[in-house]
Amino acid sequence: MFKHSLMVGLSFGMTSGIITTLGLMVGLSAGTHSKLAVIGGILTIAIADAFSDALGIHISEESEDRHTSRQIWVATLATFFSKFIFALTFVIPVLICRLDAAVPVSIAWGLAALFIFSFRMALKQSKHPWKAVAEHMAIAVVVIIITHYAGCWISVVFK
Repeated sequence: MFKHSLMVGLSFGMTSGIITTLGLMVGLSAGTHSKLAVIGGILTIAIADAFSDALGIHISEESEDRHTSRQIWVATLATFFSKFIFALTFVIPVLICRLDAAVPVSIAWGLAALFIFSFRMALKQSKHPWKAVAEHMAIAVVVIIITHYAGCWISVVFK
């Protein structure tokens, strides 16, 4: 059960770290064209959303009577640290590239990580990997597209 709790936290934290951070980056970039805003957003996600997601997993696991206190805390801490660390990886391209290059680099990095994780997870569960990959990638791409246009809309409406 310890391994299960660890995988719950890692998979949730990593997936949330990718999709939430990419959505935020794409939306802020489209809306502000500001490196400072994007870096501030990523750091905020890494801290506040990592704590929020960890608490969400903690409460979710507590609501199921089948978990020990240790299993709940393993899932909680794994969620926090995987979300925190994964979100922070998106700062690197923003620090070393112009923002208009950093966003596509971050999208490629996030989608590649999600692809690999989804593929490996499906294989481990003896499921058809391409179905899982397609489903997860489609959701991520939809988030990226919607947040891009939301950022563009916000920049026009609230300028």
